[in-house]
Amino acid sequence: MKRILLTIMLFVAGSAPVWAETISYDKTDFAEIGSVIDDAAYDIRYYSANNFTGNKIQGYKAPRAYMTKKALAALAQAAQDLRNQGYRLFIWDSYRPQKAVDNFVAWINNPEDIGDKSFYPDLQKSDLLAGMYIMEKSGHTRGSTVDLTIIKKDGSFVDMGGTFDLFSEISHPDYQNLTDEQKNNRKILRDAMIKAGFNPLDSEWWHFTLKDEPYQDTYFDFDVE
Repeated sequence: MKRILLTIMLFVAGSAPVWAETISYDKTDFAEIGSVIDDAAYDIRYYSANNFTGNKIQGYKAPRAYMTKKALAALAQAAQDLRNQGYRLFIWDSYRPQKAVDNFVAWINNPEDIGDKSFYPDLQKSDLLAGMYIMEKSGHTRGSTVDLTIIKKDGSFVDMGGTFDLFSEISHPDYQNLTDEQKNNRKILRDAMIKAGFNPLDSEWWHFTLKDEPYQDTYFDFDVE
């Protein structure tokens, strides 16, 4: 497959250029989650309007989920661990094209479009970028991050005390105003993901990035299709 790379160079006065981040369209080291984890369920939110912008997001041409092969192998370990406990994975998002992140930022910078306020009920839209809820560069775009929860084997949902992409302190993994059941459910997911080699995010209980991700400085921009 033809590989197209655009590399951003940072110049420091009096020194040689420093190679920084790379934009890539090469998907040869990616695989669809379902090709390895055959019992996962999906609700790819950015393929639909059921997200904080209220619109389908650029770059999502199909409701599919991809990851780097290394991250997917680790996710399969977590899936087996959770399967042994009576659960299976439910995926909201994984690899995310850079054009999708650019779409988020453009939406934030459009004051006339409030999107779906239920996802940020206590914040102003401008707070989403300033407060680092949404980043101009996302770990998802490097291909080794996944947003997910657990469901029971019969498909029924597990109570996590909050929903995906709710921009609120309720979404913090260590939020205390939860029932014991909700805290335990978050812990089950978190423990399995950490054991498999993923790092959690301190503001989103559903978000995990492979600790030893293979493309730490590469941001991909091929479409999800």
